Amino acid sequence: MNSTFAPPAAATYPELYALASQNPKLSFLEKAWWHTMLTGIMTLSQLVRPPMYFLCHLLTSIGIITFLAHEILYFARCIPWIIADALPTLFHRFKIQDKKAPPSAKEQWSCVKYILAIHFIVEMPMIVLFHPMMELFGLKYALPFPDLKTLAIQITIFFFVEDTYHYWLHRAFHWGPLYRAIHRVHHQYAAPFGLTAEYASPWETMLLGLGTIGPPLVLGSFTGEVHLMTVLAWVALRQFQAIDAHSGYDFPWSLRRIFPLWGGSDWHDDHHRYFRGNYSSSFKHWDILMGTVAGPRGKKMRQE
Repeated sequence: MNSTFAPPAAATYPELYALASQNPKLSFLEKAWWHTMLTGIMTLSQLVRPPMYFLCHLLTSIGIITFLAHEILYFARCIPWIIADALPTLFHRFKIQDKKAPPSAKEQWSCVKYILAIHFIVEMPMIVLFHPMMELFGLKYALPFPDLKTLAIQITIFFFVEDTYHYWLHRAFHWGPLYRAIHRVHHQYAAPFGLTAEYASPWETMLLGLGTIGPPLVLGSFTGEVHLMTVLAWVALRQFQAIDAHSGYDFPWSLRRIFPLWGGSDWHDDHHRYFRGNYSSSFKHWDILMGTVAGPRGKKMRQE
């Protein structure tokens, strides 16, 4: 165990927060993290003997909180794109496939129901099981939190490693048998919208999910310097990236206009429109290097 928590024999939630507040070096988030962890451990310690209550806490409290955060972040990030689709006259000029009608309320509700089923049946067990794996691979969850420099470097590594994994696996998914067995579900929408980011078969959800949770586990096992907070920030950013890539809209302030290596929504929209090419998740370099840029843009690049 890399945690040094030592819960008092009896304390209320406000008392734990007051105890955390006595340390002036703790930030607001660190105080909240500390007393939330202690509260969960204390509750479980009354039911399960040590040291098993630490593992029980990881499997229940943190796992459930992480899953709930995943749900809130996913659907909250989809709201701007739902609003854009509901106001086509206002946002039509930013629509990438502007000749196709926005998704109807019925289509979006059908998508929501399927995604909720995938989240609860497939993703929730993966999220809960990640935490004992975190212990096994040496990831940290005790205080202090990592500094911003460490967090930024590690998340950048995760983005590039996941992008490489995603490129080759996604490209394999377009091979006939794998496409029919696994990937066809995701291509139900030739003009994607924000909610479709995680509209995929259970096998695709699990296999691509390994590209998200795998890099922190591997780096943590080698360095012992990966914190759970870094993982949570990484998963949230990866989630936002996937939703934005499927939004169907390209605004003048989109990241790809500032950072040319970034794929963006126009890049991934071409994958859905032309079916092949643009297999990467976040960046452009693998598709450019391997000659798999989609559509007219790819044809022009090959000619040049």
